[in-house]
Amino acid sequence: MKHLLKMMDLSTEEITDILNLADQLKYELKHGIAHDYLKGKTLGMIFEKASTRTRVSFETGMYQLGGYPLFLSSGDMQIGRGEPVQDTARVLSRYLDGIMIRTFKQSEVEDLAKYGSIPIINGLTDFCHPCQVLADLLTVREYKNKLDGLNMCYIGDGNNMANSLIVGCLKAGMNVSVACPDGYRPDSSVLEFTKDYDNFKLTGVPMEAAADADVLFTDVWASMGQEGEAEKRKIAFKGYQINDEIMSAAHSDAMVLHCLPAHREEEITAKVFEEHSKEIFDEAENRLHAQKAVMVKVMGE
Repeated sequence: MKHLLKMMDLSTEEITDILNLADQLKYELKHGIAHDYLKGKTLGMIFEKASTRTRVSFETGMYQLGGYPLFLSSGDMQIGRGEPVQDTARVLSRYLDGIMIRTFKQSEVEDLAKYGSIPIINGLTDFCHPCQVLADLLTVREYKNKLDGLNMCYIGDGNNMANSLIVGCLKAGMNVSVACPDGYRPDSSVLEFTKDYDNFKLTGVPMEAAADADVLFTDVWASMGQEGEAEKRKIAFKGYQINDEIMSAAHSDAMVLHCLPAHREEEITAKVFEEHSKEIFDEAENRLHAQKAVMVKVMGE
């Protein structure tokens, strides 16, 4: 495993290996066991999109692994002034041991991997969010003690989270049901990927997707960069909310997860959010452990 560019690039075995390593690193951290597997290594972190969880978890994780995290704002770099990605990739490869990038275009991540000579980690693009989904799978496995055979439901925008959840959950052996309104469905390449699976369902009816769910996911209706569409999207997504009615269709012990930040009373009610807040904030914590596992896998081997 040289890079983490998107969930489609990972095999089921690689996903399991990352989750197992994340469990180990989490145990070692909680028990004060040193794990400086990246001692002396430097991770450059390029941010073209603002962040809370991504920056803090990667920066903290790299420090805990014995390495040095270097924050690189696109506004302070030549890439933000028009330098081609391929030139930036070749320059940074001479200085760093790895790059994490949080940006808009998936092509920028792919180009860094193509032209650079060091590991690239996708911290988020408009197409996908693999680090978040690895943390999600880690959380589900902690609560349910398995992934294979569980019923997963996603309700909301067919955005980067939906794209990565669909791929990751299918590869993990879960049954996947997704409810999105017309015009806001997952990426066509992801829907093409699902054709190899008979345990995937796409519907426009949230209650249908939630039936017998073991875990339900949602995300904001208007993602970063879509703020100008917020009012239009509120109309389009009316009814696509995780609430008591939706929960009544799921299993009584169903989990609810949200990548955060959450807009209460839009994609999820405050009541359901607070009832499942422990799961949601365990999920947020697991960003740290899952990403540390990714960094060790791509930078430490």
